[in-house]
Amino acid sequence: MVKILIIGAGRSTVSLIDYLLKNSAANDWKITVADMDIKLAEEKVSGNPNGKAISFDIKNEEKRRLVIIEHDLIISMLPAFMHGDVAKDCVEFGKHMATASYVSADMKALDAEAKKKNIILLNECGLDPGIDHASAMKLIDEIKQQGGEILSFKSYCGGLVAPESNDNPWGYKFSWNPRNVILAGQGTAQYLDGGELKFIPYNRLYTQNDVIEMDGYGKFDAYANRDSISYIDAYGLQSIKTMVRGTLRQHGYCKAWNVFIKLGLTDDTSLITNADKLTYTSLLDSFLPPAKGTLKEKLKAFMGAGWDSEIEKQMDYLELFSDKKIILTQGTPAQLLQALLEEKWKLKPNDKDMIVMQHQFEYNLPGESNQKLNSSLVVIGKDEQHTGMALTVGLPLAITVKNFLTKKFNLNGVQIPTKKEIYLPLLKELEENQIIFSEKIIA
Repeated sequence: MVKILIIGAGRSTVSLIDYLLKNSAANDWKITVADMDIKLAEEKVSGNPNGKAISFDIKNEEKRRLVIIEHDLIISMLPAFMHGDVAKDCVEFGKHMATASYVSADMKALDAEAKKKNIILLNECGLDPGIDHASAMKLIDEIKQQGGEILSFKSYCGGLVAPESNDNPWGYKFSWNPRNVILAGQGTAQYLDGGELKFIPYNRLYTQNDVIEMDGYGKFDAYANRDSISYIDAYGLQSIKTMVRGTLRQHGYCKAWNVFIKLGLTDDTSLITNADKLTYTSLLDSFLPPAKGTLKEKLKAFMGAGWDSEIEKQMDYLELFSDKKIILTQGTPAQLLQALLEEKWKLKPNDKDMIVMQHQFEYNLPGESNQKLNSSLVVIGKDEQHTGMALTVGLPLAITVKNFLTKKFNLNGVQIPTKKEIYLPLLKELEENQIIFSEKIIA
């Protein structure tokens, strides 16, 4: 019998927990779902005889260590910054670990010790990162097998709202952690363009973006995501000239979001007290320099060329000019903005979200230069609970955990799904679940 511990029962865990519970009897697994909210954990277990729910506080070190030591494989669905303590405990006690999050510096530091103990620390096995790695590596390996040389690789992904549920001018609703959306892009993005290293600081990120098109779904804004350079070695593309990983939003989103950045409303470092005595209109006004006119006139003058009628509609939709009360008693500007957007961008009952991903390759083959290939994925969720985001984050992680436990691959140390023994069976089963990429040669 194998004991699996899943820490965290939030919105992205539905498909993960369902899949592991469905496969538990055949594989003799016992699954514990742990969350601070015991009711949330119980909902996810849903009475399955091979599952149980427990109340769990990651900050309670004694209980955390006791629970981890009782299990064989730990899946952390906590916010990324919380993985470190879990990973250290797993290595100390010789337990396997899996997450959907990026490999952190703390995680990398555990690689050698994990290899000594022959345990795996599986990371980046969700959607982005995750499915993007697996699907990209399949094509990269295929091009190389033909003797090809990859010149440019661009990969874009976004969690959006499905066209049939798109009823607001932002074209966006929350299908994953709202805080991550509010703070997205903070730091400096870096990528390779024509052999030159490029940096985009946060204050320019949402103005220095590309536009891509998906057949049947129109245009999307694409902005650079984090550190694209680090994946050159991971993908075996040391001679590549252009390497970009980016995030997608509906066309027009980025220029409107830049208003909040320029104002300082995405700042998460300063605290505003007595916020419930303010309205969003007065909050907005307080971030503007002194000027005459209405709030809208002042904001329009402040943004200059960065303002247009579409942005005005987007701000009007959020009721920023209507003296809407702030409910929080205190919070950072980012937290106050998040509270508003969680109300305005909430998935309604029967709303569907949409996952969009596209890889763009440029490469040479023997005797054939300047080849172009796009590989695209669109996944539509079922409803506001069984979202495309939950499916594409949770299912690849669950499949890969199953494949590891059933000996389809045998690796140790820090791993991401860029090796054939991981990505081939993963992509095959994803296709069986209708998560299928379409490939198109670009003339």
